[in-house]
Amino acid sequence: MEKPYTIHTGDCRDVMAGMDANSVDAIVTDPPYFKVKGDAWDRQWADADKFLEWIDTLCAEWCRLLKANGSLYVFASLRMAARVECVVARRFNVLCSITWKKPPYSTKAEMFRKGDLRSYFQSSERVIFAEHYGADNAAKGEAGYVAKCDELRGFVFEPLRAYLAGERGRAGFTTRQVAEAFQSKTGSRTVTGMAGHWLGRVQWALPTRENYDWLRALFNAKGSGNGAQYLRREYEDLRREYEDRRRPFVVTADVPYTDVWEFATVAHYRGKHPCEKPEPLMRHIIESSTRAGAVVLDPFMGSGTTGVACQRTGRKFIGIELNPEYVEIAERRIGDAARIKRRGFF
Repeated sequence: MEKPYTIHTGDCRDVMAGMDANSVDAIVTDPPYFKVKGDAWDRQWADADKFLEWIDTLCAEWCRLLKANGSLYVFASLRMAARVECVVARRFNVLCSITWKKPPYSTKAEMFRKGDLRSYFQSSERVIFAEHYGADNAAKGEAGYVAKCDELRGFVFEPLRAYLAGERGRAGFTTRQVAEAFQSKTGSRTVTGMAGHWLGRVQWALPTRENYDWLRALFNAKGSGNGAQYLRREYEDLRREYEDRRRPFVVTADVPYTDVWEFATVAHYRGKHPCEKPEPLMRHIIESSTRAGAVVLDPFMGSGTTGVACQRTGRKFIGIELNPEYVEIAERRIGDAARIKRRGFF
């Protein structure tokens, strides 16, 4: 049986450089915050600008490794979150900045005389949620970096677009002719361009079932004399493929679905990482943005909570950690979770 997780010891930049492009479905990680913790790993940069330059080198690798329909989640301190988000936005489409609201008495806020703080106590963290540019529609035709990225990864929905455009060509229609026929059908000039979105790369969209049936009737009417049949694929088959190719995102009213989350922090235990995240929070991210069997990368694995959450939700995990002591802890925790999962306890 294939091992459901892989753990690397070393600098994540070196490890990621040796990984295949477009090889992970999600990146969920908690990099250093910059001078929030007293540990050397959080104080290795001369200033904030050097730290942000380092973050950009990570983003370059994440952009290369993440599949076209993948998701990126990056934790950041409240103080640096806005600047980190700006760096991430150079290479990714930032969807939102999530606030992880920590419950009372889970931070040191209650230990201070409030009047002495001279500012509001920081009892939350940010989670930057992003995707590739053009993940849910084509970026073709855009100039500069975005277009280059889209060209490198390939257009997510190209097989579906190519099928529709190929049937149009086989039936002897131009896109303009389809658009004009659609205008005649609707009697409105404002919807004429919609046909172009079904058949072209720019802002591509899957037609509705009604419009797909209309396209089929239009093409087949022209081919009725020679017995040719067009658009034979059933619409439900196309819709399923469309959903499979989209960036996964599934939430319900039973889980946090706004951009403010409330999860308890991790209580102290021997071997706890100073930045360890609660497993329920990591499970929420993984279940919301990946499908079963997906590959999740955490290049700052720490004590392995992301990997544990992956084992418990049926995802594959790649973890990278520089500190050998935490690698040993993570190996044990993730291995235990994988064995329990095999035995069917969750």
